[in-house]
Amino acid sequence: MTKNPDLRTTQTLSLDAYWMPFTANRQFKQAPRMLARAEGMHFWTPEGRQVLDGIAGLWCVNAGHARPKIVQAIQQQAAEMDFAPPFNMGHPKAFELAQRLIEIAPEGMSKVFYTNSGSESVETALKMAIAYHRARGEGSRTRLIGRERGYHGVNFGGISVGGIVANRKMFGTLLAGVDHIRHTHDLSRNAFSRGVPEHGAELADDLERLVGLHDASTIAAVIVEPVAGSTGVLLPPKGYLQRLRNICDRHGILLIFDEVITGFGRLGSPFAGQHFGVTPDLMALAKGITNGCVPMGAVFAKQHIHDTFMSGPEHLIEFFHGYTYSAHPLACAAALGTLDTYAEEGLLTRGGTMAPYFEDALHALKAAPHVIDVRNIGLVGGIELEPIAGQPGKRAFDVFLECWERGVLIRTTGDTIAMSPPLIIEKQHIDQLVGTVADVLNASA
Repeated sequence: MTKNPDLRTTQTLSLDAYWMPFTANRQFKQAPRMLARAEGMHFWTPEGRQVLDGIAGLWCVNAGHARPKIVQAIQQQAAEMDFAPPFNMGHPKAFELAQRLIEIAPEGMSKVFYTNSGSESVETALKMAIAYHRARGEGSRTRLIGRERGYHGVNFGGISVGGIVANRKMFGTLLAGVDHIRHTHDLSRNAFSRGVPEHGAELADDLERLVGLHDASTIAAVIVEPVAGSTGVLLPPKGYLQRLRNICDRHGILLIFDEVITGFGRLGSPFAGQHFGVTPDLMALAKGITNGCVPMGAVFAKQHIHDTFMSGPEHLIEFFHGYTYSAHPLACAAALGTLDTYAEEGLLTRGGTMAPYFEDALHALKAAPHVIDVRNIGLVGGIELEPIAGQPGKRAFDVFLECWERGVLIRTTGDTIAMSPPLIIEKQHIDQLVGTVADVLNASA
């Protein structure tokens, strides 16, 4: 591991040019929170202070930081072949990776289309759904159905089917022909549920309302996160996803799962589709596919969707979509190294082993000041706090800042604290992670 960068260098950096994403830029630049290196469960600041990573980077570093097989794979690939054009050309690792992914995918998902991020995976899945219906002679099916409070990236398709107000309100009318079913958050019936809540499966029936409003012949697809992460860790009620699957089947509507967060072991199964026993028609992936080391995403598709496009003269492109960096050699190498690491250490199912201890630790926060709900599944946790009157989001953000000062990195969304640690986490890390949050909340009382 390389030494920390020279502290004098970081202290003299100009922060002005960089417009930071999803960041309170003015606040950050007054008191920057810099990271200099990472290994295992930790980051280090330029000053050498160790910080426990409680969010797997950004829901993505599932195997922990600086894992040797992944690092070596990237280094070797950069020296061997830095880029290969993905249009009408290929390279071996792209095909090898696709086969490896299908071997761990939910049964029936047999095709892989590469992207570079979760946002691009969502856009790709939405386009596939609309184009699929056109290719099979139902071109009237163009409507897309999302869900309130859903997060599906930040491109226009994603924020259109998404349902987080702050992500939508600044960007005009967005895509036409989009509607939303109700979210599943129900504090009155489900507060402090351990795992999936008992109440709310009937909320899936809201899709029937939209079918009645728009007619099924106009609806191409429904997209949901099996577990809604970025909006505050909202779990599906028992039976909800299966009920949604049944309604889609009844009306010929494709079901898309956004597994950008839940994919690659986060719930204790390789994918949420397997965890809940519900297989979608299309699945959007990213984050954990390369352990966050190189940007990459993918879409899983069922065989019949792929085959519907395979018609017409064989020299013509079947699906006019793709990216310059689709199946980038470095990304494919990183993903193969990641899958090797997951397999050798049993990380795709380890979350299920650690989940009971994580759950008990999280629910011990029920008595802490300002806590109004605790939600958990696998190695994902959400602690919802009572907002400060007139200052939404500030209570959780203050907790985030104080945890940082105490050597723990968490994430907040609104007034919910989100935790999604690397899957290599041990009990002592859970104690530190949750214990620090408890100490900060108790100090704020």
